[in-house]
Amino acid sequence: DDRLRNAGATQVIKAFCGGVILACVTLQAAATPVIQHWITARGTPVYFVPAPEIPIFSLRVVFAAGGARDGHQPGLSALTSGMLGEGTRDLTPDEFHARLEDTGAQMSTGALRDMAWVGLRSLTASINRAPALKLLSDMLRTPRLAPDVFMRTREEMLAGLQAEHGSPGALGEKALMNGMYGEHPYGIPIGGTRESVTKFSVAEAAAFYKKYYVARNATIALVGALSTEEAHQIAETVTAALAVGEAAAKLPAVPSLSAAMIKRIPFPGEQSHLFVAQPGLQRNDPDYFPLVVGNHVLGGNGTVALLFNEIREKRGLSYSVSSAFEPMGEAGPFVISLQTDHRRESEARSVLHATVEKFITEGPSAENLDAAKQNLIGGFPLRIDNNSKLVEYLTIIGFYRLPLDYLDTYPRAVAAVTAAQIKEAFQRRIHLDRMVEITVGPALPK
Repeated sequence: DDRLRNAGATQVIKAFCGGVILACVTLQAAATPVIQHWITARGTPVYFVPAPEIPIFSLRVVFAAGGARDGHQPGLSALTSGMLGEGTRDLTPDEFHARLEDTGAQMSTGALRDMAWVGLRSLTASINRAPALKLLSDMLRTPRLAPDVFMRTREEMLAGLQAEHGSPGALGEKALMNGMYGEHPYGIPIGGTRESVTKFSVAEAAAFYKKYYVARNATIALVGALSTEEAHQIAETVTAALAVGEAAAKLPAVPSLSAAMIKRIPFPGEQSHLFVAQPGLQRNDPDYFPLVVGNHVLGGNGTVALLFNEIREKRGLSYSVSSAFEPMGEAGPFVISLQTDHRRESEARSVLHATVEKFITEGPSAENLDAAKQNLIGGFPLRIDNNSKLVEYLTIIGFYRLPLDYLDTYPRAVAAVTAAQIKEAFQRRIHLDRMVEITVGPALPK
């Protein structure tokens, strides 16, 4: 009987897929690095993974000093972060960079909404490591928050703000975050506004640094060819350069959207850029894995995701389409975005809404769910296969205080997600009738 043969084949396929997922989980568990954790004398949590294969270490000192701390001064965190790594009180930027180059090390800084960081990547040999760490420590102790660095950094920020006027993506994202978060700290534009950046002063950047770049507001992530004793020494050396200070206050919870918001931003050209979003999930969210795995089926798995298949493959409506959760300390954004010919914008929007609504109602198919799990689990080792990638994961684990076995349990947590859990989580958390919808593009044809 054909039905029996087809049913048997289906069971074989399901068993094979289950076996692949189990094998991926088993292999990943065997290769997961062990995270060491302690607190420095000044109260800074440290997360360390030994990686003896290459004589290099990667260090990140992370602070709760991102854009969410700007208050009524949008862009101040980005300005302060941009000024770091540009010398010390006694070294000009040129002198500082020349000495850093002599060590062979690289220094980096950055700021997001939740966090800001200073990073160092260096050879572990003492002849390289010691002077590189001294430069980092001197910079943290007495950063060059001086007029020369301030003026250059502020001009770069103003140039970036000017460039945003020519970027539909940047215009859409800024409007989207404001629409989703309003007066919440996440609604503050990270890069500031022309008005706010123009008014900044050196003293304000120095005050921001003094308040937030302190040991009790910091987390250290460290990966490399170091012994535990050496890692302890590095952490103590770095935090000794910081004032003790206090941890930043907890951010307020993100309120749920009570109604839909639709906005159109005129922009010349042939394409319309459509963004549909709502506040999504936190890093420690109980729905984290059902939502992340479900989104991989919906729009996060490139050219095999449902949104791509329905909008691009079947109908040729979009140049690109995807969906993503951005977990943060409080509920970060869930964003669906696409670009399409403006003459087919309405059709693309309708298919997007219909596809998401169907997914919320029905959940993923067994085949799509298995494929998403295999992709997430099988690709996970590639996300931590070098020091730079691993230190980024340690940053997330440390900053958001995730469990120390997070890297080990991630594949198992993905494998355990069921279609019913995904369906229930999306029905409870994703509301198409309360989304913020921003379109950047030319006027619709009449």
